[in-house]
Amino acid sequence: MKLTFLPVKMRLPLKFGAETVESIRIAHVELSAYGTTGLGETPLSVGWAWPSDLSFLRRENVMLDFCRLLAREYEANDSLDPMSAGYGFLTGKLPGLLARFNREYRVEMPHLAALICASAFDIALHDAFGKSRDLPVFETYNAKFMKHDLAWFFGDSAFAGKYPCDYFVHPVPEKLPVWHLVGGKDLLYERERTGREPEDSYPVSLEKWIQRDGLKCLKIKLTGRDARWDYERLVSVGKLALQFGCEALSPDFNCMVKETAYVNDILDRLKEAEQKIYDLLLYVEQPFPYDLEANRIDVRSCSSRKPLFMDESAHDWKLVRLGHSLGWNGVALKVCKSMTGTLLSACWAKEHGMLLMVQDLTNPMLALIPHVLLAAHVGTVKGVECNAPQFYPAASLEGERRHPGLYERRNGVVVLSTLKGPGFGY
Repeated sequence: MKLTFLPVKMRLPLKFGAETVESIRIAHVELSAYGTTGLGETPLSVGWAWPSDLSFLRRENVMLDFCRLLAREYEANDSLDPMSAGYGFLTGKLPGLLARFNREYRVEMPHLAALICASAFDIALHDAFGKSRDLPVFETYNAKFMKHDLAWFFGDSAFAGKYPCDYFVHPVPEKLPVWHLVGGKDLLYERERTGREPEDSYPVSLEKWIQRDGLKCLKIKLTGRDARWDYERLVSVGKLALQFGCEALSPDFNCMVKETAYVNDILDRLKEAEQKIYDLLLYVEQPFPYDLEANRIDVRSCSSRKPLFMDESAHDWKLVRLGHSLGWNGVALKVCKSMTGTLLSACWAKEHGMLLMVQDLTNPMLALIPHVLLAAHVGTVKGVECNAPQFYPAASLEGERRHPGLYERRNGVVVLSTLKGPGFGY
């Protein structure tokens, strides 16, 4: 087992709710399992996983220490396939480790942050299994290689004889429409430049990003607390999107909204005053607090207007099930919650008619690859989010040389055709 932390500095700050982040650490895991070595990487996105009054540095150091604990405690059970072994760890050992860790550190690190730490190990386990069978990972999620069908994981006979492969799309696309993140501090037009922007070869304003990368899909970060600002930001970005021929928008309220009326009023006002922008809205992402069990808000009034996607709330398939009962009709999947758990969430959601999207955690380097492969296989409402090229493009230059169509967004798509070979095809 080898655990290292790779520091990455952002060329532009990224705003998460009330917090602005300028650098992160990437957890890099090399795991010996199944007679080979699997690789896994995950950005330790502190601001997203652990909103708190504690300092960013304190929370980051705690997550680093939890990764170190996992490096000592994670057991790769070679007698089981990675779905079975991974699920056993996530549901059996991880909760106890987190509880003990929080007591000893006198903190309350949330389960979502623990999942992010554990995901690098889980991804490496899946990679090792694929390599040991000389197969791409996504060709192993079937009866031939898995000990248990989905009924075992879900405790539901409706899934008897079904495996993740039964929920994959065919044929698997080699190109995916790519989503660009419009942060709360991002410039929209070149005329807004102040002279303090980075002087490098990459765009700064949204209009230049759209022109360079041929972007068609924009995710818009909002405050969830200032309805006037949120509405005006939606309109401003929407008008630019119409000007440049974009096809889809998604507002992201970052879990800050407490009542459905906040979202409904913005959507209704937009529909009445800016019908063309309203028509571009493909879905709305996670407006409400991510602790779904403590905030059981009936969201049907929102999801009847536009598809409403769980994000931070969707830790696992059980919470997806709870969200479905409250009226959520979509799930934004993230491999930073583990490949095992994310695949199970995808299968449960598709079986129950929920829509899927795959979003990243600003995944650079190796972390990008399982992310885009998941999107290609499970099928999404429209492509995949990839915003690492915006915030730290230099971090992925080595990957760009191997997979230029993947790490460079061009003509509004990312290209997966170079991802060949066993494991994740790194």
